[in-house]
Amino acid sequence: MIVTIPQKNIPGLPRDLFAGVLDSVVVVDTGNYYPQQRDGRIAAIEDGMVESRWVSQQLGRPVIKAFNNIYAEHLLKSGKPAGTPGRIALPVAGDDERATSVVLKLVDELGFDGVDAGSLDDSWRQQPATPVYARLRC
Repeated sequence: MIVTIPQKNIPGLPRDLFAGVLDSVVVVDTGNYYPQQRDGRIAAIEDGMVESRWVSQQLGRPVIKAFNNIYAEHLLKSGKPAGTPGRIALPVAGDDERATSVVLKLVDELGFDGVDAGSLDDSWRQQPATPVYARLRC
């Protein structure tokens, strides 16, 4: 499952959104926190909680952070076969090795080089205002 909505709208999702969804289903958080442009202030994030850790708590499900640092147009048009010079690398961060590997495989199938970016707490490295955010090349 892919969660691609503004951070401010995450708490408004139905509490039973994942009722009946197997625990093995991977949930990918593609969002970014933009307090001035869109989301307003979210106290826990402002106090230092990593964005995707906050999303995970709100959803009551583990999440994998991916696809948050590439523009939709580039995701649609910039995928290339494995081994192609200049292939874009995308970070994938998460706490579950199996779920992370599922998303890394998806990244590859879409035409990008997936990079294991560590745990969910390490995903701050791919949030807005970091060196890998919205870069075409790493």
